[in-house]
Amino acid sequence: MAINLQKGQRENLKAPKFTIGLGWDTNSSLSGADFDLDASVFMLGEHKKLIADEYFVFYNNLSSPDGALVHTGDNLTGEGDGDDEAINVDLSIVNPQVSELCIVVTIHEANNRRQNFGQVKNSFVRIVDTDGVEIMKYELEEDFSIETAVEFGRIYRRNGEWKFEAVGVGMRGGLQDYVNKYQ
Repeated sequence: MAINLQKGQRENLKAPKFTIGLGWDTNSSLSGADFDLDASVFMLGEHKKLIADEYFVFYNNLSSPDGALVHTGDNLTGEGDGDDEAINVDLSIVNPQVSELCIVVTIHEANNRRQNFGQVKNSFVRIVDTDGVEIMKYELEEDFSIETAVEFGRIYRRNGEWKFEAVGVGMRGGLQDYVNKYQ
């Protein structure tokens, strides 16, 4: 049975291989433009910085150099049920310098399109095992009415064990702001 997480809750990840699934639905935009939400993962070292630029996995870099993360591709519409974007993970081969995976979702060209996460509903991040069984899920319930980017969760190593934390923290800005923060 899947664990439904609350903001700030942490749970151990028992298996090294799983999929991070991210999903959302959008309300109609006041601008009339389509929504394009993008999932990204920053592979961070002990000082909360990227260990190298290639360890930033997103729609223009679908896999990490160590092969531990593979993004399944950019969903440009977010239509349909289930996961809108997914990242396959194998922690058993992650670069030993990596101590954290920061999972974020940003709205592409949010300012130009006059869009924010207040226009997004049913947002979630979930961990699914290799058999497709949902292990844990965090549903974002806050109203991010001015934020255009949200850190959904993080996976981090503590005392040799990997854990998932439900974060749910928004920020004004876009993908470049996260890049600036973690480079």
